[in-house]
Amino acid sequence: MPNFIEITDFHAPELDIYARLSENQLLRYYEPHGGLFIAESPKVIERALNAGCEPVSFLIAKQHINEETSAILESCDNISVYTAEFDILTNLTGFQLTRGMLCAMKRPALPTIEEVCKNARRIAILENVMNPTNVGAIFRSAAALNMDAVLLTSGCSNPLYRRAGRVSMGTVFQVPWTFIPEGSWPASCMDTLHSFGFKTAAMALSDDSVSIDDEKLMSEEKLAIILGTEGDGLADLTIEGCDYTVKIPMTHGVDSLNVAAASAVAFWQLGR
Repeated sequence: MPNFIEITDFHAPELDIYARLSENQLLRYYEPHGGLFIAESPKVIERALNAGCEPVSFLIAKQHINEETSAILESCDNISVYTAEFDILTNLTGFQLTRGMLCAMKRPALPTIEEVCKNARRIAILENVMNPTNVGAIFRSAAALNMDAVLLTSGCSNPLYRRAGRVSMGTVFQVPWTFIPEGSWPASCMDTLHSFGFKTAAMALSDDSVSIDDEKLMSEEKLAIILGTEGDGLADLTIEGCDYTVKIPMTHGVDSLNVAAASAVAFWQLGR
């Protein structure tokens, strides 16, 4: 059974992970042996648990202890559950808890690129996508629209940051993903992808491109769809190294889409 603990001291050290540590500090919490992440909302927590993530403790508003959250808590034996009124927890954490529940979890070890791509047919690659909201939204689209895996360059926001996980609705725990080793993008990683049989498609605003509904592009057996950072898009070197440059046709004089919106269009068209 879980161990419910009423919060009486905002400065208790066991609450640091929820109230005073940054995402980067959580990432290095057990350095050199890994770190923690914070999962927010019952749905995200449930999906993290189902994926095998190990919980450390919970933080939950009293008002949100109900049938759904109780089932989650009861599945985690002998774990500390810190509770208080919703407004008190908002003051403690600095933000309003989505559906009143957080869980600190140990970060799982990341798989290799080979393990992630082994049985994949369609993968997404994110190059320096720094906004965690966009990363979370891209994962949600990837899960819904037939992407088998996601690779991220080292300049991307971490998919296990609280906001990314929340926006993804926990799909960061359902779609296999890993980071590309620093220094191996784009050339070395693209060589690896080609050795696995993938063709690479750069999503870019270029006149020297094919339409997203190009028949040859859509018929590729294995395809890696590459999306760039907000604003600047993909690096020129990345575009030059790809087998395809792909453009989404647009109307009304609109010349670009937010990267998360563009990912949904690309995954829908090319993931079929």
